[in-house]
Amino acid sequence: MYKRKFSILIIDDQEAMVTVLKKILESDYNIISAYNGSDGIIQAEGNCPDVILLDILMLDMDGFEVLERLKVSEITKNIPVIFLTSLQGDANEEKGLALGAVDYITKPFSPSIVKLRVRNRLKIVEQMRIIEQLSLIDQLTDIPNRRNFEERIKTEWGRATRDHLPISILIIDLDLFKQYNDKYGHQQGDVLLKAVANVFKETLKRPGDFAARWGGEEFIVLLQNTDLSGAHEIAEQIRNRIEKLETLCPEKTVTKITASIGINSRKRGQSGAINEFISRADMALYEAKNNGRNRSCYLENDN
Repeated sequence: MYKRKFSILIIDDQEAMVTVLKKILESDYNIISAYNGSDGIIQAEGNCPDVILLDILMLDMDGFEVLERLKVSEITKNIPVIFLTSLQGDANEEKGLALGAVDYITKPFSPSIVKLRVRNRLKIVEQMRIIEQLSLIDQLTDIPNRRNFEERIKTEWGRATRDHLPISILIIDLDLFKQYNDKYGHQQGDVLLKAVANVFKETLKRPGDFAARWGGEEFIVLLQNTDLSGAHEIAEQIRNRIEKLETLCPEKTVTKITASIGINSRKRGQSGAINEFISRADMALYEAKNNGRNRSCYLENDN
C-alpha cells in the first residue's frame, strides 16, 4: 500500500540555514520553505504540513509571534511546531513551550539530532492520527460512526449553503431487529449489521456520499448535491438491497430482514438548521414505520 511522504515546513529568514535543513531532510520528507514569518503562516495554511521547523529570531515577525498566529488558526492550530534557536536560557524555552511548541533544536545543531527530533515527532503525529481515525469508525461494521457523521455534515452543510446546492439525508432503521436478535442471537445480529453496512458500500458510488452507523440498528446516509427525487431513488435502492439480503446462521438457516427509511432534503438556497434537518428525516422514518415498514418516506411539507 502506498504511503505518502510526510511534509515539513521550514520557516527561517536565513537562506543558508534553510538550504542546510533541506539537505538534511529532503531525502525522507517533502520540504516546503518560507523565508519570513508572514509567508510561513501563508504556507502553513495552504499546505497543512505535518511538522513546522520555526526559527525564533526573524526580522519581520519573530517565531513567538508566528507560533501565536498559528495556534489561533483553525487550519494550523494542531500542527506541531519545533523551534530552531540560538537563544540561550530556560526563559525562552519556557515561553515557547507555553505558547504551544512541542520541541526545541538549538543552533548550531547536529544533522543527526535534527533527523531524530523530526522523526520522533512524526511518529507521535502518526500515532495520534491512527487513534483519531479509530475514534471515527464503528468497530463492528467498519463504517464511519455517529461522531464522524456529525463532523461531516457540518462540512457538507456549509458547502451546500455557500454554493446553493441541495443536500439530502436518509435515516435507515432495520425493521423488528430486536425480534431478530431474540430469535437468532446477538452474534447473528452482529453478522446482519455487518452485511447491511456492506449494502451502503455497494450502493453509494459517488465520492461525496457518506454512510455511517447512527446507533444500534440505525444507519444514516448523507447525499451531497442531491435533491428529493434523487434521494428517494437512492433510498429505494438501499431498501431493495436490504430486502434481498440473505445471511446464514451457524445452523445454515437463511435469515432475512427489511428496513424502513426516512428521507429529508433541503432545496437550493433553503434555510434551516442541521438539527431540524435531521429531525425531519427522523419524523419521516416514523411515518415509514407506521405505514407498514419496509418502505421509504418523506414529509410533504417544505419539500
